Amino acid sequence: MPAVAPRRSLPIVGVPAPEAGSRIEPRTVRVSLTDRCDLACVYCRPSRTDGYFESRLDDDAWKTMVRALVRAGVTRVRVTGGEPLLHPRVSELVAFIADLGVEDLALTTNATRLEQLAGPLRRAGLRRLTVSLDSLSAERFWRITRGGRLERVLAGVEAARGEGFDELKTNTVVLRDENDDELESIVRWAWDRDIVPRFIEVMRVGEGAKLPADKLVGAREMHARLGHLLDDERGTRDPDRGPARYVRARHDPQRRVGFITGTTDTYCDTCDRMRVASDGTLRPCLATNDGVAARALAEAGDVDGVVQAIGEAWSLKPDGLTWKGCTEDSAADVSMRAIGG
Repeated sequence: MPAVAPRRSLPIVGVPAPEAGSRIEPRTVRVSLTDRCDLACVYCRPSRTDGYFESRLDDDAWKTMVRALVRAGVTRVRVTGGEPLLHPRVSELVAFIADLGVEDLALTTNATRLEQLAGPLRRAGLRRLTVSLDSLSAERFWRITRGGRLERVLAGVEAARGEGFDELKTNTVVLRDENDDELESIVRWAWDRDIVPRFIEVMRVGEGAKLPADKLVGAREMHARLGHLLDDERGTRDPDRGPARYVRARHDPQRRVGFITGTTDTYCDTCDRMRVASDGTLRPCLATNDGVAARALAEAGDVDGVVQAIGEAWSLKPDGLTWKGCTEDSAADVSMRAIGG
């Protein structure tokens, strides 16, 4: 379970602490509805039996938490897990968030249950969807995910395509000598389906830190391998949409590929992201276990108290000008699954 910082009396979000100056405020949140997952990807968790939180926020507590986040200034919400589609009422909670009028509402899933839930999620108000897809080879997919069935994921993708989401993306964690020879095939597969493929450097977070260093394939190398398909530009980030840099297709500017670094090039100086673990801990950074416990406040329906806790948690965020995120030693002690990446 993540280490939790002691509660302190600190300014709420929107009123910077004296030492914070013009520091970025939290505008994006990743909400981990559950730490449970039905896969065990080699870069994420050690096995299917690594253990879970003893208990998690119930629906009413989640609603209090999200109300507080919006009141504190959060405008963009991404629902994550573990695997969020394992939550029995994920569609209802998505609908609640959508009704709060956030600017952007997205969800990341391994898609094992997406075939059945794509329609309910879209009708609930989900706008954008990202699917984890580490290989188009059934055998490789099974090995990387420790038992995942590729056909179920692909069926989920097709179901999502039929629902008309505003945006559909894939995330592929690239591992040398595992799936790095599939970059072009994944790009062409995605483009044929009007999907934006994204490639992620393996990050030295939790289980990722235990992988051999030579498993890392840097974004520059990935880009170079796709040079015949992509422009030579470094790529640009979508405004207010996270750290991915997108490079346009060489012969069709409407198509593009995203690259997420985090290892060869950190982006902490522009991070406006907060995370909420499913046990109610507010986490200001992926690369550290620092956080503030807000479960009791959320379960009591205390929106004002949670807003205060958000400010306390944000004050723990490392200085992005000197902090180098997932390259820091502390990242190795973080459970990627437990906080939704």
